[in-house]
Amino acid sequence: MVALYAATLFLSALLLFLVQPMVGKMVLPALGGTPAIWNTCVVFFQSALLIGYAYVCWITTRLSLRRQALLQMVVLFLPLMVLPIGPDPGSRPPAEGSPIAWLLSSLLLAVGLPFFVVATSSPLLQRWFAETDHPASRDPYFLYVASSLGSLVALLAYPILIEPRLRLASQTRLWTAGYAALIGMTATCAVIAVRRALPRAADGLPRLRMTPQRRTSSISADSAAPAVRRRLRWMLLAMAPSSLMLGVTTHITTNLAAVPLLWVIPLALYLLTFAIAFARRPWVSHDRMSKFLPVVATVSGPLFFVTIPGLEWRSALVHLMVFFVAAMTCHGQLAVSRPDPRHLAGYYLCVSLGGALGGAFNAILAPLVFRTVIEYPLMMAVACMLRPSPASVPYRSRARQLDVALPLALGVVAIGLVLFLRTTAWSGTWAGLAMVFVVVATACLAFRNRPLRFAFGYALGLTAFGLYARLEEGNLLHVERNFFGVKRVVSSEHGRRRELYHGTTLHGLQRTEPGLVDEPLAYYHRSGPVGDVFAATHARHAVSRVAVVGLGVGAMACYARPGERFDFHEIDPRVAAIAADAKYFTYLQRCKGTCEIVLGDGRQTLARAAAHRYNIIFLDAYSSDAIPTHLLSREAVRLYLDRLANDGLLAFHITNRYLRLEPLLAALGADAGLVCRARAESPVEIPPEAAAAGATPAHVVVMARRTEDLGLLATHAAWRTPPVSSETPVWTDQYSNIMAILRWD
Repeated sequence: MVALYAATLFLSALLLFLVQPMVGKMVLPALGGTPAIWNTCVVFFQSALLIGYAYVCWITTRLSLRRQALLQMVVLFLPLMVLPIGPDPGSRPPAEGSPIAWLLSSLLLAVGLPFFVVATSSPLLQRWFAETDHPASRDPYFLYVASSLGSLVALLAYPILIEPRLRLASQTRLWTAGYAALIGMTATCAVIAVRRALPRAADGLPRLRMTPQRRTSSISADSAAPAVRRRLRWMLLAMAPSSLMLGVTTHITTNLAAVPLLWVIPLALYLLTFAIAFARRPWVSHDRMSKFLPVVATVSGPLFFVTIPGLEWRSALVHLMVFFVAAMTCHGQLAVSRPDPRHLAGYYLCVSLGGALGGAFNAILAPLVFRTVIEYPLMMAVACMLRPSPASVPYRSRARQLDVALPLALGVVAIGLVLFLRTTAWSGTWAGLAMVFVVVATACLAFRNRPLRFAFGYALGLTAFGLYARLEEGNLLHVERNFFGVKRVVSSEHGRRRELYHGTTLHGLQRTEPGLVDEPLAYYHRSGPVGDVFAATHARHAVSRVAVVGLGVGAMACYARPGERFDFHEIDPRVAAIAADAKYFTYLQRCKGTCEIVLGDGRQTLARAAAHRYNIIFLDAYSSDAIPTHLLSREAVRLYLDRLANDGLLAFHITNRYLRLEPLLAALGADAGLVCRARAESPVEIPPEAAAAGATPAHVVVMARRTEDLGLLATHAAWRTPPVSSETPVWTDQYSNIMAILRWD
């Protein structure tokens, strides 16, 4: 019996966490690649989970077990009317403004009903099991481990096993088959629950028999309804890890390393902490994690605001470790404070509501309120505040006053020290940061036995670290945040150089000196592959029309000649606003031809352009590491060719730290019957004067229908024919495999 219930819960969790990346992959073509897409999807799934738990809470408190089983079977059959899963192919996100509402509505229509129904399985089956005469039914929460393990297996299996081997259509059919199996297994569980149900008392609740196994259970014998304060604490204990999971994901992928699929690790740790906390014999001590949290949080405090060059990966590991300890602390308290099984459904509803609030805080509220990812350190302070207090710590009136006064004193001293250091030779040095750290760490560790005092002091200490980093970043001209992430405009070399960053990725730069202001720099310098592409086109065409997918700062506008037209297709309206603002960059204003910015996803906006319109289509959307895979499919290449002149060039800028895109493009070119050339520029090829100005190596692949259409590139010594490997399959709208092109070195 236990094995059946555990297997059913495992399957339901497996289906829940398989459908999430699958549907995210379906909606990706309209939004490109950004961590905000995943965060918004998580909010939707958390909200659907909350609705499912609310449904379970309602039916278990109002219906008999037999009626619950009958109703659930009817509900289980409803999704069969909308399966297999798939979004509306005709729906498009707005070209301007936040696409959050569009994304949420698309998810609702594509997967809302099936996800809701599957989400009801975990709390409902545990409640059914609690009403049976099985010896373990007094503490059914151990079954939650099966759900957590199913979620973890699905999370790891999708990118490693399923996505590389199955196309989307096959994935949806596999999911439908799994759902059919879930219906059968749930029906069997319902029959067993009804047959082995304990008799109910006059109040309608099951009359639980206290067997020896039950008397040794960790569950309290108090069957009274939990107080409101206790329910609110459950919500906070669930909210903090949920928010931290998204916060650490955004921080790592934005500020440290935007490695594809890196979001899997925080979510896997999040699920693992649930499994450990609710296991019958947790192999990680909750008390030990609670005592360890203030230490690791204090030590890692500066890393929220300061990136150590060359140690990005080590910093990421520190962030993940601190997140694991914080999640274990909160989830451990959730497990310890779980109520009598009679209130199981309400307990899971509170946990689900807290998780949804944490996700909504990060994905919806934070981008509107904060300019940087400040919600991450803020929620870490909240997690520290939620730690249980040692039993030996007194709570007298004077001690409560000191819980506020001492942290305030720490804040005054730490912030004052930061302002003082700015006027000394230690300003901007590691020694100065170390001085601030010693003051904050000494005080915070002295506060560690009083959670409120520690959390308050820790928050003010983080404020000092953030102020130190901000004051030393005096060359920051502009910072803003929207759905697509944090954008920063930085000035250096006494104002002679301006750069646009999205996280750690450089999206373009411009010199302000008169002799260099019209020179394309970074990846776009004239002696590099980008310059070669335009030189080859200019040698063959008197006037050209060019489409560039990905604007950056508009450096390619420097290649426009009088009478030529450049259409920049840009998905992020704030990047377009920054590039067009002469306070920061002037490439677009000084363009000798005509420049137009077309807002929206590049594939969607190109689809609306006239056939054979462009002499060059330049795809420049792959350097930010979280690449839009839908721009690298067989169907996408067909669209580009339809919009390309018969003798035109199709170019891909694929400079990338973490992905090997050249073999994939060689396969796509061969599949379309195109001739292909590639140039991976090395630093030694860049002229010294260009390198001093800011030129950086670029990697570009070009395709054309015939060899003669390549022009100068066909015989250029630096341009080679990339080999086509049978081991690199062609990507389609139904199939892509990021794992196969990762740079594992």
